[in-house]
Order: sequence, then C-alpha cells, then structure tokens
Amino acid sequence: MSAPTGTVATGTTPDSIPPVTLTTPSLIRQASLGAPPGAIDLTLGVPGWPLPEPARRALTALAQTPQPLPYGPNEGIPELVDAVAGHHDVTPGSVLVTVGSQGALFALFHAYLRPGQRVLVPDPGFPAYETLARLRGAEAVRYRLAADGALDPDAFETALRRAPAALAVLNHPGNPTGGGATPEALAAVARACRRAGVLLVSDEVYRDLHLGPRPAGLHDVTGDGVVVSSVSKAWAAPGLRVGWAVGNPHLLAPARAVHAAMTTAPALPAQLAAAALLRASAEVLAESRRELARRWAVVQTAPAPVRATATPAGGLYHWLPLPAGVTDPLAFCRRLRDLGLVTVVPGEAFGPGGRGHVRLSCGGDPGLLAEALDRLAGWWREWA
Repeated sequence: MSAPTGTVATGTTPDSIPPVTLTTPSLIRQASLGAPPGAIDLTLGVPGWPLPEPARRALTALAQTPQPLPYGPNEGIPELVDAVAGHHDVTPGSVLVTVGSQGALFALFHAYLRPGQRVLVPDPGFPAYETLARLRGAEAVRYRLAADGALDPDAFETALRRAPAALAVLNHPGNPTGGGATPEALAAVARACRRAGVLLVSDEVYRDLHLGPRPAGLHDVTGDGVVVSSVSKAWAAPGLRVGWAVGNPHLLAPARAVHAAMTTAPALPAQLAAAALLRASAEVLAESRRELARRWAVVQTAPAPVRATATPAGGLYHWLPLPAGVTDPLAFCRRLRDLGLVTVVPGEAFGPGGRGHVRLSCGGDPGLLAEALDRLAGWWREWA
C-alpha cells in the first residue's frame, strides 16, 4: 500500500493543486432546506430515542464533581480505549479514538492518500467518502453494489483493476441501502486489496444496529485493513462525536498523527460518556435494536406502495424505489417536501447507482414515521 506522506503526487506542485471549495451543503442536508411548517423530516440518519442511561450518568457525575477539565490525551482516555479494544477483541494499541467515525476517515484519507491518487467508494454510498477524497485532492472512483445493496466482490475487483487505487472503502450494512456483506465477499475483497497493495477501510458504523443476526465484520475474516465505527448509531449518541479506528498499530500510526494535529482529542466529557456506553454494550445495543425493530415494523406494515418488501442487514434507512412515472427525481422530491409535507433524500445524492430511489430515515418518532408513509403512499399511487 502507499506509504503515508505529506508530499504531493509526482508531477504536481503545491501551486498547481487547486483549492477545494465546499460552498453548498450536501444533497442530504439540502433535502430539508426550506421545508414548510408541518413537514415531516425523514432525511437525517440519527437515532430518535433517548440517550442511554449509562451516558447520562457519566455526564451527570462529571458535572457534579468540582475538578479541572483538561484536554484528553491524543490517543483517547484509557477507559475508552480499553472499552473499544474489548468490544473488538483487540489490544489497546490497535485502537485510535477519534472525533466521530468521520474523524477516523478524515485522518486515514490524509495519511494514506496523496493528491491525484484514487480511492474506491461504493455506489450507491455515503457521499462523505467522495467529499473526503476531494479535500485530499484525490479522485473517488465508484464500484457498483449488488441490486440489493450488498457488497459484490466481482464488481469491486473489476473497478480495482480498471482504476488502481491507494485506498478502498467498504460500508456494511450500507448507507443508504442497508445492504450487507457476506464473510466470503469480505475475504475476497481483502485478498484483492492485499495483492494490489491497497489499504482497505471498512466503515462498520451500522454493524451493531442490525435487524437479524449480527453481520460479519472485516476483522472476522482477515487481520488486514482498518475498521471504523462510532457511538453515533448503535449506541444512540451521535451528539457525543466519538468514534474510532481499529487496526494494526503500524497502520494507525500516521492516522493517529493526523488526527492529533487536526483536533488534539475528542472532548473529555464525551469520551467519558462513550466509555460508559461501551462498558454497558450488552444492554445499550439490545435496547437500540428493539427501538429499530419498532420503527421497521412501521415500514413493514405501511401502505403497499411504500411498504418495505425486504429486510436490510441493518442501519436506519428504507431504500424506496421511486414510482415508475417519475422522470425528474429532484423535482419530485421538492414537490414531496412542499406539497406532500415529507422530506426525503433523492437517491442520486449517493451516486449514479442511487438514481431511481429515495432514502427515508426510520430513526425518528414511530408515529411521525407512520404518518409520513401514509402521506407518501398517495404520491406513489398517483405517479405509478
């Protein structure tokens, strides 16, 4: 794999690399901008149930104890590092604590990509991967997922042969589709990356928020690559902004340096709360899965045009095909927002492979979710 470096790619100079400007919100954020009063927002993938009690207790204890509030150590407080290591069954040196999973991804992209290099990202997939590549001056190359959103190792390997890359990203269960990855698919992709010298990064932030058996993880089948996760989804604490990367300490060392320069460390109160959540994983994760099942039951019993016909591996989303009569998905979604009073994310926000779908977040209040699906059903019938 490419060695981490702070230099620019061969044939470029700092003056020849144009600055990256991000002047507008992502399509996910734009989808709800300007929504009229009474619109139900199904755009953001955040758990809508209360912050679990272990985190609340940890924050209360800190607030009630008169003491200094120092910076946390760059590598994360020991109790959080140990809790993450225990969850992943690795040594503490194999853990990098970060500001959310996004902080882990940013550090890895900047440690292992040089301007002009390529990174493979899923299509459809979380748009932040492409944004992070642009910020590094790298090129995001998409590989197609299977029709159900699952990892397709043949499509991945084809993309890798056509566009040799320095880094590749997996996301399973995936955002936006909820598609998973079999152990065999993960092993095949890991072998392909090993042969090509590509760093494989597996974003498993939804792995513990599953609707059936716990999905396989990359490190179940190989010691290669880096796994990224956070407390934002399955531990129902996105506002803590605490994530982590798990991998060989040698692989994490350059990313650790980038993250320390970027942000020093996650906020100490957030780390203490996250450590409490990890230590209570058995009860916290079970409750989160019950909350997700409550919401998914609403989607499975919705009116026929918008009802889920298959159960995803995990995650917070209903990946809904658009009605056949829709030819302009963006305009259709704007009409849903302004006239149907429901905001959804157009599938093309997640890449060309998302066209023909919309993403609905199922993380919010179940009653509002049911009302939103009832509103959408009339539009799907009208445009069918």
